Amino acid sequence: MRVHYLSHVPFEKLGTMETWLEQHGAALSATRFYQGEDLPAPEKLDTLIVMGGPMGADDESRYPWMASEKRFIEQCIEADKKVLGVCLGAQLIARVLGAQVTANPEPEIGWFPVQSTDAGRRDPIGTLFDDGAPVLHWHGDTFAIPDGAVHLARSWGCENQAFRFGDKVLGLQFHLELGENETRALCRESTDQLKDGPWIQNEAEMLSDPARFSAAQRRLGRVLEAFLEI
Repeated sequence: MRVHYLSHVPFEKLGTMETWLEQHGAALSATRFYQGEDLPAPEKLDTLIVMGGPMGADDESRYPWMASEKRFIEQCIEADKKVLGVCLGAQLIARVLGAQVTANPEPEIGWFPVQSTDAGRRDPIGTLFDDGAPVLHWHGDTFAIPDGAVHLARSWGCENQAFRFGDKVLGLQFHLELGENETRALCRESTDQLKDGPWIQNEAEMLSDPARFSAAQRRLGRVLEAFLEI
């Protein structure tokens, strides 16, 4: 399994996904846009993973590579590759599929529950969130559900948390891949976002319960198993 991932900033890479993928025999490669790296040909990969970042999904004027990134995501979807998006990555996939990305009513940063939608409870990935357990969020924008996609999960602070488009495209607004080290890095690099708000926790709150990170890693494994059909 050849897995290529797109990284927008140095502090948002695969996180705990990297270990899981390596343990399952994946050959990993990356395009790091912040280093000016080129995109591969879609036929060089089996799975594309699009990671998060602080930029908006329509920030081509500030980040010229974003236009070619969207074209590449579209090419991978058309080529029937598995395509997984996390946070900004999910928003970029939604834009490629014709949906809007807008500011969420309130930023959502910290551990908050997500719940399966009715459609999600009938989906092998959506049902994995039926227990309403907390997951780690860090976003100010939100995607609309693309036409033809299945809305899998919601939270109290954000209606659209996950969608699946067909069997090979999955968008997750939240971060199952962030371990403690990655969360510390994100807090360090994005301190200005940790303001008062109804859905914002501080760094100490986010790091207060190591068991949450272990639970997220286990849930991530189940999601990847279902999505990648391993």
